[in-house]
Amino acid sequence: MKKRTVYNKLVRDKIPEIVEASGNTCVTEILSYDAYIRALDNKLNEELAEYLQSKSLEELADLLEVMDAVVKARGYTWDDLTRVRKEKRVHRGGFDKRIFLKEVIE
Repeated sequence: MKKRTVYNKLVRDKIPEIVEASGNTCVTEILSYDAYIRALDNKLNEELAEYLQSKSLEELADLLEVMDAVVKARGYTWDDLTRVRKEKRVHRGGFDKRIFLKEVIE
């Protein structure tokens, strides 16, 4: 009897080819737009958790790859994202000064 492993998650485009090349069989489906957006949100959480655990550059790159997919799926471009990031930096600053806000007294 063959072993089955259930993943039920979004994977990179070449993963089915890699699985098949290793002599295994995989079952896939193409997601609807709404299901794709939900799967991307889940993948963002998954990749963030993996990065937080490992702190590796590889996991950070995976997180960025999922962000790229989210940007495209939502109809934005990296230029849009970069513009908004820069605008926020101008108005609110970055994180370079390592400021940790403990409290505000009114």
